[in-house]
Amino acid sequence: MSDEARPRIELPESDEDLLEECEAQTYRSSGPGGQNVNKTESAVRLRHEPTGIVVQCQEERSQHLNKLKALAKLREKVEQLNHRDPTRIPTKPTGGSKRRGRIAKRRHSQRKRQRGDRSWLED
Repeated sequence: MSDEARPRIELPESDEDLLEECEAQTYRSSGPGGQNVNKTESAVRLRHEPTGIVVQCQEERSQHLNKLKALAKLREKVEQLNHRDPTRIPTKPTGGSKRRGRIAKRRHSQRKRQRGDRSWLED
């Protein structure tokens, strides 16, 4: 699908409204944090219902902080999906590129002139 055909994804401004659009799932995280992360469900996985985008965060020991970080990741991911490269405005070839083209053409013609036996031309 081309960039123009893909619709732009709009997200609510407030985190509370965005959280209402998401399915939040908590689970026990792994990694640093000791016994606290092993026995509490502090990791958060958010699935944005309208788009199906999934983000997760288990960096903090607090579920609340992980939820905030996951919302920030979701906004960042949507921003990347919404990015459109600016349309290129065609420009004239630069003087340097014209010169390089002439030099390459000259080399190519010299290479072709040196090919094969050319004694039959001199008769």
